[in-house]
Amino acid sequence: MANLNPQKTPMPLQDPKVRAYNFDEVALGYTEQMALEEADRCLNCKHMPCVSGCPVGISIPSFIQKVKVGEFEEAYRILTESSSLPAVCGRVCPQESQCESKCVRGIKGEPVGIGRLERFVADYHNENCTETAEKPTPNGHRVAVVGSGPSGLTCAGDLAKKGYDVTVFEALHTAGGVLVYGIPEFRLPKAIVAKEIETLQSLGVKIAVNTVVGKTVSVEELMQEEGFEAVFIGSGAGLPRFMRIPGENLKGVYSANEFLTRVNLMKAYRKGSATPIRAVSTVAVVGGGNVAMDAARSALRLGAKKVYIVYRRSLEELPARREEVEHAMEEGIEFLLLNNPTEILGDENGFVKGMKCIRMELGEPDASGRRSPVEIPGSEYTLDCDCVIMSIGTSPNPLIKSTTKGLEVNRRGGIVVNEATGQTSLDGVYAGGDAVTGAATVILAMGAGKTAAKAIDETLQKQNR
Repeated sequence: MANLNPQKTPMPLQDPKVRAYNFDEVALGYTEQMALEEADRCLNCKHMPCVSGCPVGISIPSFIQKVKVGEFEEAYRILTESSSLPAVCGRVCPQESQCESKCVRGIKGEPVGIGRLERFVADYHNENCTETAEKPTPNGHRVAVVGSGPSGLTCAGDLAKKGYDVTVFEALHTAGGVLVYGIPEFRLPKAIVAKEIETLQSLGVKIAVNTVVGKTVSVEELMQEEGFEAVFIGSGAGLPRFMRIPGENLKGVYSANEFLTRVNLMKAYRKGSATPIRAVSTVAVVGGGNVAMDAARSALRLGAKKVYIVYRRSLEELPARREEVEHAMEEGIEFLLLNNPTEILGDENGFVKGMKCIRMELGEPDASGRRSPVEIPGSEYTLDCDCVIMSIGTSPNPLIKSTTKGLEVNRRGGIVVNEATGQTSLDGVYAGGDAVTGAATVILAMGAGKTAAKAIDETLQKQNR
């Protein structure tokens, strides 16, 4: 009989007063009993509305039915038919706006905790299964993947399962892309990412780190000289944006990308780190997305006594996941909503000493119904702070575009593709994820990787007939 509790089975969490001072994972995960209770909330709907909300098309009711009867390894097998990174997605995918938003249980209560169950199944497998994935029979075709973020790893995994010889080229010294440099340890432990990548390697995926495509080797050389029959570009969007206000070049002003890379990839939070972040007292993070929440919560854990989120719209427009906003508030981060910076102030030594802001209000709705923020005259004030982190978005790195002749990009620097296939303006070259869309979610990038992998397979198999 279904569990008719209108609320999700609660997820155990670290106490806010404890977790604000460590980088250990905040959410502790379900026990087996919790997973069974939550799985029993699923009605196993005939029309499976939740699946339509999943960018990678996981057979959600099928895996949950296996959880219901305690067949966790079978549930994992179903998950990995569609997803190459289930332990990652169970933690960072915005299920509330995707699969869970379609769940029938959400009409009169909370939807089934699909993400929580996905995480449980993946973690159970990683903790209990000692067998390595069976390497598929090679099909004789070679494909290059540029970038080891979620879109690249997904494309590589899907092709490897079909017997392709896949090499992933990563610019940094560690594979994982934004999963390792962008998302903090307290949200996504790096051991989890490493385990997912290890699984892909057991399928035959090769990873070449410290290889900057566009400098070390070009896309053209990969195809014409290295013998790859197709190339997938999943190089992400690592170029930070700034507001272009006075003072952005002062010491103590970071892009969120730099700040998080130094914390996550280079372990700036560890004692004796080779790349420490200067000790600060008061941090202002400008922006309201998930990256802004990650930067603010990381700054708190690095020892800041006060951390502000400065966002020019209201709480209702804040784009970050509700869960992340709630966690940040619980940890003591202060939200200065309907506020916008106008200038960063420096001391005589060039260090940040404050930030001028102006209060905002929401104006009349535009054609799309969105209300734009407008300044309130005479409401300027100075916010005391000694560090500013800009988190207002990123753009695709222009390196590949500038070194790949004939590759079409849009005015924002995103690679132009056929949405149905991921095909670029060049034969045999595909792209997906943030390199195409600009900064978006992990699961959308994974969906793009799946789309391209399917198109690459169909094209190469057709040529082989």
